[in-house]
Amino acid sequence: MHIIAQTLRLIIREFLPEEQGTYLHHFTDEEVCLYLPKRTTDERMNIFQTALANYENSKLTGIWGMFNKKTGEFIGSCLLRPFNGDPKILEVGYSMDKKYWGQGIGTEMAEAMITHGFSDINIDEIVGVTVLENISSQRVLEKAGLKRADNFFRDGLELAIFKKPR
Repeated sequence: MHIIAQTLRLIIREFLPEEQGTYLHHFTDEEVCLYLPKRTTDERMNIFQTALANYENSKLTGIWGMFNKKTGEFIGSCLLRPFNGDPKILEVGYSMDKKYWGQGIGTEMAEAMITHGFSDINIDEIVGVTVLENISSQRVLEKAGLKRADNFFRDGLELAIFKKPR
């Protein structure tokens, strides 16, 4: 298991195979999933298994678990991935269990992911994308230093985008 980042309150690390149930359970909460792409349980299982397999190939991009540094409790997941197929631009994303909302943990995670992404000198920009209604996540991205840009469309859906150049 590789640790991607540590902050005052978080450990962001690779998932362990035995944590699939924890990962899947996280997505059973309707409020947690309100602004996330709709996925079946099988699709989420495939995402988890693909993430485990990809740990061998990349430490820069992936899907990782966020855990409470003090207690080890699962908080949620976060990711960095190439944005629209451009390897020089990374997209940050996340989801958290409700009990952690409103505590600044999202911003703490996003700042750590930005630092991690920019650790590769080939990365020119980090972006964050939300549905237009997800004001809370938009605030997280702004607090982490990303600036709002013009909306764009992905898969027929108008989205808000926030950017931070190197």
